[in-house]
Amino acid sequence: MAEAHYDRLTQLDNSFLVYEDSGPAAAMHVASTQVHEAGPLRRDDGSLDIERIEEYVASRLDRIPRYRQRLARTPVEGHPVWVDDADFNIRYHVRHSRLPHPGNDRQLKRMAGRIFSQHLDREKPLWELWVIEGLEGDRVAVVSKVHHCMVDGISGSELISALLTPEPQEKVQAPAAWEPRPAPGALALGLGEAERVMRAPWKVGSALARLLGNEDGARHQLAERLRALGRMATDGAGIATPVPFNRPVGPHRRLDWTTLPLERIRAVRKASGGTVNDVVLATTAGAVRRYLSRDRGLDLEGIRFRVMAPVSVRVASERSSLGNRVSAWTVDLPIAEPDPLERLARIRQQTAELKRSKQALGAETLTQVTEWTGSALLSLGSRLMTLGTPFNMVVTNVPGPRHRLWLLESPLLEIHPHVPLMGLLGLGIALFSYDGTLSWGFSADWDLVPDLHQMVTATQRSFAELARAAGAD
Repeated sequence: MAEAHYDRLTQLDNSFLVYEDSGPAAAMHVASTQVHEAGPLRRDDGSLDIERIEEYVASRLDRIPRYRQRLARTPVEGHPVWVDDADFNIRYHVRHSRLPHPGNDRQLKRMAGRIFSQHLDREKPLWELWVIEGLEGDRVAVVSKVHHCMVDGISGSELISALLTPEPQEKVQAPAAWEPRPAPGALALGLGEAERVMRAPWKVGSALARLLGNEDGARHQLAERLRALGRMATDGAGIATPVPFNRPVGPHRRLDWTTLPLERIRAVRKASGGTVNDVVLATTAGAVRRYLSRDRGLDLEGIRFRVMAPVSVRVASERSSLGNRVSAWTVDLPIAEPDPLERLARIRQQTAELKRSKQALGAETLTQVTEWTGSALLSLGSRLMTLGTPFNMVVTNVPGPRHRLWLLESPLLEIHPHVPLMGLLGLGIALFSYDGTLSWGFSADWDLVPDLHQMVTATQRSFAELARAAGAD
């Protein structure tokens, strides 16, 4: 008989569950809307072959073990752990819906927003795939939802590559044999946690011995982390100026998206210097400027608009592993600056300083501290997020597959990412590159941002303005 097995969530992964528990409005899953050709997924009678899609997804699950695991809790502390789901059923997770034919992109965005608004069932493995037919142009959409406690941006990108294939696949491969391992009982979980607590002093002693012996430059590493924490406390302690979408979010979401060719973004980067992400942040600054001043009528003088930009700290050995290995930068966007090139120059200066000061290292160190403090600090942080925030918006940029992917014989035409909202963050932007295109996915609170498409239009115009100014139009 197989031995009982469980994996303990890190405190960073657990933080997304804690934030979600702060209220019904904080659904903490990430998502994407993928658009495929519909023809190769149809039966001979023209109907969508959803059973074949289910079989295909099931055949890929051996590459994603977490997709057949559910949450359990340790006794006393109640810390979440992953255990195999003995009742796993692929049909619960692969779902079928349709638009009124012929459905347009606006209707797809509305449906994707409703799907994105719904919480995942904590009693099941924390993912869903919604297959939506009826999209005009003989296309089919797939809305993918995965809880943030399972993935960050980089592992989410690898997840897409695990579910899809680099070449068309006509036949569904037989799924690998899978036998769920027994979930441990309360006694086994309690003993495991007691052992972890008892080993903690040994780990502290080992770390101190390593520090005293200066093994592998341990003193230098500690000093560097302490300096990074100090700089983060000094540079990141300022509170952003609230804008109209920095109010308590409700449970309903609007989604929208637009795309830009990566070649054009790289041309701006080449002409003006910096990185692709600098161009993204400068474009965002111009978009926020246009949206707040022209569409919302705000006077931008004196507004401190800050974005949180996640930064991956995943190393090569952690590729293909799920969970979160991410830190963050806090960047001031110069939205009052009218010159697009000056906005880019100021952002380049900031990001260069953030790299030099290793702010992301300070943020990573702070998340590691929570492994010692337990969930109490996370709960406090989630409550504080409803009272104020050091930033106005999340802007996350994830590199995706460079080449075309396939669902069976159906090519993936486009993919648009969606970032969760919480606390006072009523608008967020997620970016994802795929096959030469950069998609900008906009997530917004339904009531706080009823004019979300104005922000999309502002982004398009902001980039066009920047490209012209850089001579890269």
